[in-house]
Amino acid sequence: MKIIDILNRKNMSLSFEVFPPKKEAGFEGVKETTEKIAANKPAYMSVTYGAGGGTSRFTLDIAKNIEERYGVPTLAHLTCVSSSRDTVHHKIEEIHELGIENIMALRGDLTPELEATDRSTWDYRYAVELIRDIKESGYDFCIGAACYPEVHPESANQRDDIKHLKEKVDAGAEFLVTQMVFDNNLFFNFLYKIREAGINVPVIPGIMPITNANQVERAIKLSGSFMPQRFKAIVDYFGADPDAMKQAGIAYATDQIIDLYANGITNVHVYSMNKPDVAQKIMDNLSDILWKDF
Repeated sequence: MKIIDILNRKNMSLSFEVFPPKKEAGFEGVKETTEKIAANKPAYMSVTYGAGGGTSRFTLDIAKNIEERYGVPTLAHLTCVSSSRDTVHHKIEEIHELGIENIMALRGDLTPELEATDRSTWDYRYAVELIRDIKESGYDFCIGAACYPEVHPESANQRDDIKHLKEKVDAGAEFLVTQMVFDNNLFFNFLYKIREAGINVPVIPGIMPITNANQVERAIKLSGSFMPQRFKAIVDYFGADPDAMKQAGIAYATDQIIDLYANGITNVHVYSMNKPDVAQKIMDNLSDILWKDF
């Protein structure tokens, strides 16, 4: 099933992101973890792709297993940074042959090694180039792209960022998923601005449950996300107690999701960090809300 068809439904839904192992030795453990999340029957699950394609060979194995065993649609991430066109075209072909219908088209993170190379020699420098190649492949994929409510770290300003985002949509991205957001007001403000710019595809807010205090610094480093004072107070007060912090983090994320639903956002994506218990708790908290048409 295509993600856009799920997003066009009127009922509220929840999706989860999982990531493949870094090494083959960890594959079975990650596979089991992703199966536990899939058993909750989320609307769909996205499977990430390692920086520079480092874990790419596991991405499709995880995605295909979820679809075949649990009937949960999957969104396979595909990055292009530093990859050759031949490599990317081969991966697109492979995704098609496995019957996966959805691709999350991303540039990919710039590792320190990649930042030290000459970018002028790369076949791909931006995600929009990957989106165009997927569209030109001739295969009928549903394509998603990333967006940054708080501005992409490499953008000069939000106006330029939104301009580049529209280029991705014009190239063929059918829906957008945000980087992690901890303040819903920032998401709603961003949504207003991109609608004013003529970007009318579905936008799915990304929510990350912070279940231990150490995640905060990493989350800020990865996305530059603004941490509202209310959330900082939770971390300051409960951060030293792992069990309390986990419960508080799940409660905060649940509250964000409910607020989004109550304000007309029907689809929410959770960065579940391969934690089945966290995914289960959130779905339990929303058990009388999900899948209903209000």
